[in-house]
Amino acid sequence: MSTLLLRLSGPLQSWGVQSRFTVRDTGLEPSKSGVVGLLCAALGRTRDEPVDDLARMGMAVRVDQEGVVSRDYHTAGKEGFLRASGAVEHKSVVVSSRYYLADARFLVGLAGENHQLLAQAHAALRDPHWPLYLGRKAFPPGEPVWLEDGFRPDQGLLDALTTYLWLGTDPQRRPDKLRVVLDDAEGPEVRSDQPLSFADRRFAPRRVHTMYVTAPPAKEEPCTSPD
Repeated sequence: MSTLLLRLSGPLQSWGVQSRFTVRDTGLEPSKSGVVGLLCAALGRTRDEPVDDLARMGMAVRVDQEGVVSRDYHTAGKEGFLRASGAVEHKSVVVSSRYYLADARFLVGLAGENHQLLAQAHAALRDPHWPLYLGRKAFPPGEPVWLEDGFRPDQGLLDALTTYLWLGTDPQRRPDKLRVVLDDAEGPEVRSDQPLSFADRRFAPRRVHTMYVTAPPAKEEPCTSPD
């Protein structure tokens, strides 16, 4: 078992799994479809290429800094809608609400037995084929997604997440516990974000469970052994 760690941090993120045109939701942590899509962009995979090798990896998210959910109000169609034919169709103005997370920080882990694929994805995150974004194209990462020591050969998913240093910027604000959401076939929560195909936007249910772990030291803090 090997694990790949990613840092997802930025002023704005959005990880919707139930979005409709007039309401674009966001989850409180990155979705699996969003993370797999980000890796596909890094690797240069087109929408019609298979994603099953990435999607079958186990995923967990450590929430190093909870985001603040905010709402953005949009209108569209004041001057009409331009159709593919070139004609302009005049309808009533469409009002939509778009939700996003502000100032969130996540450590995301993907784990599996395909060590070569994880190593390849780690290299691609350093020099991505296409630009990376945090759920929507308007939300680029505020820090590199690539972590120099993010590829953890022969380390399990939960062990990697619980021991990697805290990603926050202010050690004085480091919480005692961090929320972790991880794949679990028997988990009580269901998310509709297991990607099957991005070409025709097909997703399957994914079960997860939430736990809390002791926050590791921040990068500025010394790692000391207990007495």
